[in-house]
Amino acid sequence: MVMQWGQFLDHDLDFTTMAPSVQRFSDGLACRDTCEHEAPCFPIGEKHKKHPHGSGRCMEFTRSSAVCGSGITSVFFSAISRREQINQITYLDGSNIYSSSENEMRNLRDLSNDLGLLKEGQSLELGQKPLLPYNVYSDLESGDGETAQQRSVPCFLAGDLRANEQVSLTTMHTLWMREHNRIARYIKQANSHWDGETIFHETRKIVGAQLQHITYSHWLPKILGPFNSMIGEYRGYDPNTPSSIVNVFATAAFRFGHTMINPIMYRLNETWHETRQGNLNLHQAFFAPFRIVHEGGIDPLIRGLIAKPMKKRDSNSNMNAELIERLFAMAEEVALDLGALNIQRGRDHALPFYNDWREFCNLSRADSFEDLAPEIKNAEVRNKLRELYKVPSNIDPFVGMIVEDVVPGSRLGPTLACILGEQFKRTRDGDRFWYENPGIFSPTQLNSLKQASLARVICDNTDSIKSVPRDVFLNQPLADFVPCDEVPSIDLSAWIDCCSDCADSGSFETLSGGGLVFRA
Repeated sequence: MVMQWGQFLDHDLDFTTMAPSVQRFSDGLACRDTCEHEAPCFPIGEKHKKHPHGSGRCMEFTRSSAVCGSGITSVFFSAISRREQINQITYLDGSNIYSSSENEMRNLRDLSNDLGLLKEGQSLELGQKPLLPYNVYSDLESGDGETAQQRSVPCFLAGDLRANEQVSLTTMHTLWMREHNRIARYIKQANSHWDGETIFHETRKIVGAQLQHITYSHWLPKILGPFNSMIGEYRGYDPNTPSSIVNVFATAAFRFGHTMINPIMYRLNETWHETRQGNLNLHQAFFAPFRIVHEGGIDPLIRGLIAKPMKKRDSNSNMNAELIERLFAMAEEVALDLGALNIQRGRDHALPFYNDWREFCNLSRADSFEDLAPEIKNAEVRNKLRELYKVPSNIDPFVGMIVEDVVPGSRLGPTLACILGEQFKRTRDGDRFWYENPGIFSPTQLNSLKQASLARVICDNTDSIKSVPRDVFLNQPLADFVPCDEVPSIDLSAWIDCCSDCADSGSFETLSGGGLVFRA
């Protein structure tokens, strides 16, 4: 679950805009059919005949889109500047649930009633909780369409286009759609005079606060360990702190999560044993929403995330073979290599090299590979780096960061910890809508929100999970699981609107100048 929360969180923080064309500009040839580095194509060559992808073809790679006025387009603005990329999303605010655009958000909402709900899809069985709705407008294909089951299930609709990348990620999106609707229904019942617009936005505010609390109070300490002190105590909104996501975080550092991914996706039944459909090899879970519809829903996948540990860090095998040999094998003509894609994306964005980030993080600059020994003790790893890069100043940031020795109590080496600590401090302190910022919630509401946990969200929004560990980010024996009714929950009565005259309460009123005022 530590791994899966990391991916879900990442999709709330960054989404690089890709070049709008996947054909090279010179002659219109598709990027997947060329090995030439001609804009916007930046394919990865296969140098070794025995490479598992070996087909004599290059691995497709399209460059990230450039900010207008940067790079080669800067000549049109009479000011030459380096190429910069675009992050489509920002902040930790649930954009992966609600999207970051007004039009897309409205498409996610159920506007057929006044309940402030998100759209719901079908249930697997009568009386069970709903799945996500289908994305009938999507161009994405689910699986390779070899079976009738695959062809019968389109992709799901969620606030982030990547929701269908793999079924455990889809599971998280389903869970939080249900959590929004659970809270919205309570608020409507408690405040029947509130309109749907008010209920929707107040519920989104509560859900966003839960995401922030779970991430900073429960998840980050498992990742940062002793480095969590870099973030420090919250002291309020700082308008001088830039909260945007820095390029190296999105393009290299936070991709360390790929080292936590197991090659097997476990699916467990109500006795916490393998389901009759069986576990999945990871490549079978990519773009495969049909597996949720026809193979038991989300509960077995959530049990697998809870009960099975993430991949152990191994200096000789940082990423499992499913990711570097069979990535998106069911959806791509040539299976991709996630490690190679991460390195190429860093080069596409012209990230400074690993040595530069060592200096930024107050580590000594490595003039020889032996200088890396304090952070990379394994001589075989240092020798492999020497073989590949020749000199330390050539090491790609993604590679250097993930081969550093993990500091005890954390999941990171010192360079990764430095960058993640800096980013998450900025993300919190530079957000004026941060849930702990005075005035965002009442003191009573804030105290209630601090009871939030992913364990409780799972209990409230699954059909058959009746016991959980109190902290689902820790791998614990079944004997330590507790019944769901022993897991603390948010007291939503703090949102009951007590008014003497409710006729005009709980609605937005348009002012003469065009603004909105909320009548509480």
